[in-house]
Amino acid sequence: MTLNDLDALARKLGLAVRGAFHPKAEDLAPSDTQTLVLLGPDEPRFWTVFTASPEYLDGIPHALDRWSKRVTAALAEPLNGIGVFPYDGPPYAPFISWAHRSEANWSSPVGLLVNRTAGLFISFRAALALSERLDLPSRKDSPCLTCDTPPCETACPVGALAPGQEYDVPACMAHIQSSEGAECRDGCLVRRACPISKKFGRLAEQSAFHMRAFLGE
Repeated sequence: MTLNDLDALARKLGLAVRGAFHPKAEDLAPSDTQTLVLLGPDEPRFWTVFTASPEYLDGIPHALDRWSKRVTAALAEPLNGIGVFPYDGPPYAPFISWAHRSEANWSSPVGLLVNRTAGLFISFRAALALSERLDLPSRKDSPCLTCDTPPCETACPVGALAPGQEYDVPACMAHIQSSEGAECRDGCLVRRACPISKKFGRLAEQSAFHMRAFLGE
């Protein structure tokens, strides 16, 4: 099994590998984990797969979380793996720390994670804990280092996400819920401004779905 093999299997289900690492004891991975693999949506195909799923169509809350658990279990079972999910807790699994330990994710100028393929659209639906030690690519420098004038730094219309400060969640939510925030309801302008994000292919319908969940609608 290679990481590329695992990525191909995940993509058949609507997911994709978004980083991996060999955990140490302090990483708080499941016991006996040799490789921890982070899984995120396979864009843009993911949205078609998810919206056709029984979880999306049954009208029961937490459709995306339920879908994620089902498809991750389908991926994990033949590999004797264990699925770990960011919304199970407390205690919650340290996905942000895991992302930084992987070879594919870094901190952006505005504090959000940036992924080498997904840009600021990076999100994790699950992690897969494997007892097999897979060969992993070496970690490279953050793509933000070659972004001369990072558009993410000035994209937020109310400065809720900006360099050198914590994310101002109340200001963000107030703007999105106002008449001036209509454009943000189709997806965070900061995430959309990232040059890598623009190439990623996330559909506006999916971003709007996540924004409604963020607002508790």
